[in-house]
Amino acid sequence: MEAIAALIKAFLGSLRDLLPIIIVIAFFQLIVLQEPLPNLLSILFGLLLVVAGLTFFIFGLEMGLFPIGESMAQAFARKGSLFWLMVFAFCLGFGTTVAEPALTAVADEAAEVAAEGGMIPNDEVAMEEYANGLRLSVALSVGFAIMLGVLRILKGWSIQYMIIIGYIGVVVLTMFAPESIIGVAYDSGGVTTSTITVPLVTALGVGLASAIKGRNPMIDGFGLIAFASLLPMMFVMVYGMVVA
Repeated sequence: MEAIAALIKAFLGSLRDLLPIIIVIAFFQLIVLQEPLPNLLSILFGLLLVVAGLTFFIFGLEMGLFPIGESMAQAFARKGSLFWLMVFAFCLGFGTTVAEPALTAVADEAAEVAAEGGMIPNDEVAMEEYANGLRLSVALSVGFAIMLGVLRILKGWSIQYMIIIGYIGVVVLTMFAPESIIGVAYDSGGVTTSTITVPLVTALGVGLASAIKGRNPMIDGFGLIAFASLLPMMFVMVYGMVVA
């Protein structure tokens, strides 16, 4: 019964979160455009599916991914093995990024545009190699980013200076990278922070900071996502320079 009550609560919460979007669309469609909603039943059914999907997604995160991420981070901290903690951090960042649907979509679209623009041969093999190379570059960068973020938590380094240095590196690489890859690189930083990566990486940071004496989960536990967003921009620009 507690699980059902929690599920209903999550459903109502999802509906509340989507309500502003519904109001905006209805306002502009009915008041500004002064046109009825096309296929109203289909839209309502689709909206119900969105709310249900969001509900199960959030419920699943709270039930499964967050607890396992935090418990594994705490277990590695208790084990005291820096090597295996770093291996776990890299594999977590790499694996979750490769599985990101948003990254796959961006990589495939970038491959098609590159082929149409004459940057690569316009055939299936070349486009697949370009897209896979882009995905692997981003996944590797996120793996190293999570390792760097974990090391920051262990050492207690200040995040703001590391982020400033990182963005200086992005600006410098932007001056040398091919113009055609810069936009893709900047977007790659965004698609890594999506539905699969964020929950597990956040749980890792919070769990690790909670298990280490002298670390504040609120101050030290967050910030891994910033590294996961920053390093892909640099790696993709380097990838673009190599391909070019």
